Amino acid sequence: MSAYLPVAIFAAFIVAFAVVSLAVAWLLRPSRPDPVKLMNYECGAEPIGSAWVQVPLGFYLVALIFIVFDTLAVFMIPWALVLRTAGLPAFWVMAGFVGIIGLGWLYAYREGVLEWK
Repeated sequence: MSAYLPVAIFAAFIVAFAVVSLAVAWLLRPSRPDPVKLMNYECGAEPIGSAWVQVPLGFYLVALIFIVFDTLAVFMIPWALVLRTAGLPAFWVMAGFVGIIGLGWLYAYREGVLEWK
């Protein structure tokens, strides 16, 4: 027998559970197409204007920068906890990682992404 047989059986159970759960929910749901239920909900007020609004690009760029620094924090905290046991090579690996992140920050700074307009 293959060593992956239990994994395949477990994966089949997961997929079957998901499919059966969705099918049962679809069968048991109430089907009452009411015009009030199909309306947009905007805090109890009628929506004014179109829902299609262009968001300034700066919001997306700030979000991307946040993700970069969040990733930095996610990798640096565990690294700092095991630095003594990991030794000097781990220090240089993290120094390279921080250097790459720093280059990204420098590029964003030079392009003016960090300036709120």
